[in-house]
Amino acid sequence: MEIIAHGIDLVDCPRIEQMVERHGDRFVNRVFTEAEQAYARSRKNAIEKYAGRFAAKEAILKLVGTGWRGKIKWTDIEVINDAAGRPEVTLSGEVKRIAESLKITHVSISITHTANFAIASAVALSRSSEDD
Repeated sequence: MEIIAHGIDLVDCPRIEQMVERHGDRFVNRVFTEAEQAYARSRKNAIEKYAGRFAAKEAILKLVGTGWRGKIKWTDIEVINDAAGRPEVTLSGEVKRIAESLKITHVSISITHTANFAIASAVALSRSSEDD
């Protein structure tokens, strides 16, 4: 595997809390998949979980070089945890199409947060000829 891009983002957790309070389900449903919502709501620190996933989505948009525009939907990027608790990325829609055009075959993500901040780092990987 070859590293072909990196993205990073920092989110202010109180800002996400304000968005949830101000816009409620409209914001949450626009930005987060059902699985992401279920995960966040199952935790006592749901806002931190939302903020971490928001940061992850922003980091991934940076690594594909687009930002949020055009046909891209927030829910084109889903971040869920595997059985061991490690976050994993699933791309769909326009983001998947862009990633494939860039030869991205996997996105590795790391997320951390406190009550005030969430940060995510995303690394785009591509199969190299040596992987075959």
